[in-house]
Amino acid sequence: MQIQDVELVISAVAPMQYPTDGLPEIALTGRSNVGKSSMINKLIQRKKMARTSSTPGKTQTLNFYKLNEAFYFVDVPGYGYAKVSKTDREKFSQMIETYLQERTTLRGVISLIDVRHEPTKDDLAMYDYLKFFGVPVLVVATKGDKVPRGKWNQRESKLKKALQLNQTDDLVIFSSTSGLGGDQIWEWVTAHLPE
Repeated sequence: MQIQDVELVISAVAPMQYPTDGLPEIALTGRSNVGKSSMINKLIQRKKMARTSSTPGKTQTLNFYKLNEAFYFVDVPGYGYAKVSKTDREKFSQMIETYLQERTTLRGVISLIDVRHEPTKDDLAMYDYLKFFGVPVLVVATKGDKVPRGKWNQRESKLKKALQLNQTDDLVIFSSTSGLGGDQIWEWVTAHLPE
C-alpha cells in the first residue's frame, strides 16, 4: 500500500479524546522495546513519524496516526516494562482495556512479539485477551533480520505453538531493517478495512 498522507491526529488517554470521524482503526500492541515504532515507520515509509527510543516504555498514550485520510493506525503503549511504576502500569492497562473493549471502529489488532524469544506471559495474556473479545489478530514476529533465514520455520512453529495460535489468525515474520513481511502485513490490514 502506498501511504501518501500521514498525520498524528492525537495522543489520547481517554475515550473523550479519541477521533470522532468514524474511520476504521487498526491497533498495534506489543511489549515495550519490541519494535512497534520502527515497524510503523517502515510500513508508512517515514523515518521518524512514530518516535523510536532506546528507553522502553516511552509511548504512554494511544497515538492515532491517520493514513491516506482513510483509516488509523493506533499505537498502543507497550506493556511489560518493569521500570514503570505499578500505578502507571495499572493506568496503562486500564486505558488499553477500555480502548480494545469499547472502540467500535476497531477492525483488528497487530500484536507484536520478538521472533528471537518465547512469547512472554504478557504476550500470551494479550493474545488470549484479544481472542476472548473476538478481535481479529495478526501476530507479527519482529526483528526477523536477527535470526538466520534457515531458522525462520522453526521459530515460526515454536511461536505458533506457544501462543496456541488459532486457525483464523496468521503470523508474519517482519524486519524493520529490510522491510521483509511488510507486504503480508499490508494485505492483512487491507483485508480488515471496509471496501
